[in-house]
This record gives sequence, C-alpha cells and structure tokens, in this order.
Amino acid sequence: MGRRTATTRTAALLAAMTLSLAACAESDDGGGGGGGGSADETGPIKIGAVLDITGAGASLGVPERQALELLAGQLEEEGGIDGREVELIIEDNQSTEDGAAKAMNKLVNEDEVDIVLGASRTGPSLAMRPIAESTETPMISLAANQAIVEDSEWVFKTAQNDRVVIERMIDYMAEQGWSTIGLARDASGFGEGVAEMFDEIGAEKGISVVATEKFAPDATDFTAQMVNLRDAGADVNVIWGIPPAAGLAQRAYDQLGIETPVMQSHGIGNQVFLDTAGDAAEGMVAPLGRLVVAEQLPEDDPQKEIITSFIDDYTAEYGAGPSTFSGHAYDAWQLAVDALSEEGTDPQAIRDHLESITDFTGISGVFTMTPEDHAGLSKEALALVTVENGQWQLVPDQGD
Repeated sequence: MGRRTATTRTAALLAAMTLSLAACAESDDGGGGGGGGSADETGPIKIGAVLDITGAGASLGVPERQALELLAGQLEEEGGIDGREVELIIEDNQSTEDGAAKAMNKLVNEDEVDIVLGASRTGPSLAMRPIAESTETPMISLAANQAIVEDSEWVFKTAQNDRVVIERMIDYMAEQGWSTIGLARDASGFGEGVAEMFDEIGAEKGISVVATEKFAPDATDFTAQMVNLRDAGADVNVIWGIPPAAGLAQRAYDQLGIETPVMQSHGIGNQVFLDTAGDAAEGMVAPLGRLVVAEQLPEDDPQKEIITSFIDDYTAEYGAGPSTFSGHAYDAWQLAVDALSEEGTDPQAIRDHLESITDFTGISGVFTMTPEDHAGLSKEALALVTVENGQWQLVPDQGD
C-alpha cells in the first residue's frame, strides 16, 4: 500500500476542553481534546462506526459492516496496533439522520471512541458532522456529497466527492456531443446541489440541466419522473440515486421505451443495482470506482494489487465479492489505522495526520488530503463503466 508523507504536527493546546476531559488529559505532551477518545496510550484503542445497516441505505451499510468486521479481525490476528487491542463498535443508524446523530453521541460520549467512521450516506453523515466538530473527534465519512467535508476541521471522507463524479460525467457528455441534461435525483442529502453542480461544471462546455425530478430514497414507483424526463427531450438523462431505488428507476425508464441515453451516478456500484435493474441496465454508463472492474484493470494500475487482495479476502470470508461501498469502508479503516499507528490516540495528532495524507493508495482511489480538501480524490479516481450481459464492463477509449 502506498503510504503517507510525514505529518505536520501542531504544538498548540486544544481550546474549549470540558473539565472532565481536562482532568483526564495527563499525558506529558499536553494532548487531549475531543469528547471521543483521549491521549492515554494504554488500554484498547476504540474505533466507532455509524452505518446504514437497516432502512433505505442497507445495500450500502451491510457490505460496509462486513468489510469493517473482516478488517478488524485481520488486525486482531496481527496483534492490534503496537500491541494494543483495537475494539470496533458498530452502530446502526437505521438510515435516518436522527439515528446517526444519536449513534454518534453514544460513540463519542459513552463509548469514548478515538475515531468514528461513517455514515454510509450523506444525510446521516451531515447529522454527525456538528458533533464531530464540537467535540473535536476525528471522523471519516463513507458518503459522497462534498458538503460533508466542506470547510470542515475534523471530518474527512473516502467516497469520491459528487463534484469529481460530475466532472467525469460532464467530460463524457462533451465527448458525446450532448448539451442538455434531464435529471432525476434522490431527494435526500445525496442529491442536494447536484443540479446546480451540473450547471456550474457544465457551463464551460455548454452543458446544462433542462429538467429536474426528485424521488424519495425508498421510492418504488418512478413512472411520473421518467415520463417527465422523456417529455423534456434532453440529450442525455441522469438518474442520481442508490439501490434499490436507482435500479427501480432504471427499470421504469426502460419499460417506458425511452431511447435517450441514460447515465447513473457512482451510487450504484453493487450487485443490488444489477439485480434490481436487470436487463434495463444494459448499455447504461456510470462513473464508478475501479473495484467493480478489477479484473479488467491493466497490471500497472497502482490500485490493482490492493483491490484484488481485498476482493480475495472478502470473498473467502463472505462467499461473494465486495461492492464499491465495501471499498469506502476499507479505505476509511486503513486511513484510521494508519493514523492511529503513527500518532497514537491523541485526537489532534490523528486529525493533523489525516490532513497530511499523500499518495495513499486505497480501493476508491489514491488519496492526497490537504487543509482545503478532506476528500483527497480527483476525477481520475473514477472509471467509466457500462453494463454488458448483466456484468460491469469498462467503457473503452476513456483517455486515461
């Protein structure tokens, strides 16, 4: 695995510590900080996770939980971190923002974890963010919307930002000569700001959204939205959601016989989408992480060895391959373990370390974080993928 450059450490004491934490912060370096964890370098290291294990986001959260449990077991077999036990505490937010906030509060204030991973989706992650910031607890989200990390101090993320996804899609649209977009988007936080971002990024290439429809993350009937997209007469239509809704929308699109090219977002990178959409997915194009086309990658791809090793381990454990979302969890776990191995459990040192990550090769891409970018991935982290005979297939001639 590619490793990070040396972390730039700060000597400043953290402000606004509660009296209880101040009483506990007795390490020689004056560390301490957030409501979660402490600078105490004895006892177990605690990693918390908030995932959408049930509810609308279950197709994301379940494989993420499996990935984390697999990795935690591997780390335990290796003896933990510097001989210290690593305890993984997973909470189900039931795919709700309120559930995510409650789970985050529990992990930080009751379990006193050293770092939190999650949530699976944007809305729950945004609900967790204020708690991470106010308690100065390092957090690594697994979700997409750039608002999760915009101007953040303590929150990072591993899913490719929606902005870089849209950049990749706009490039492809321009290559195809398309100038107008019909958009059907998830009405949750995952879809917020997407239409505006398409317009902003597409402006330079003369590409804009001419129609926008919304659907609930747990919707099952998409006839009205797809009819409206058909009638808008755009050059290309985009369905922006996660399974199973994104797959059901794809089926509705096909059943109406709409011949306009269709693209999906990066939120569909799992078998659930393929199973739900069925034959309707044939020919659809989406920008996805390389995990779903691992066997098609060239041997010199810097991610191939890591991705294939993870696929082998995951498949051996669970009897089926991992999804894109498993990869987001893998990356969050590895970034957390890397920071904890190098810095111990001082929250400020962990935060500074994550912000200094450079050329860290993961499943979702090669990460380089900065104070201005807590996501660390560019549009090059995404491959254009289509569906052929029910299987993911790299789109040829991508110019990479």
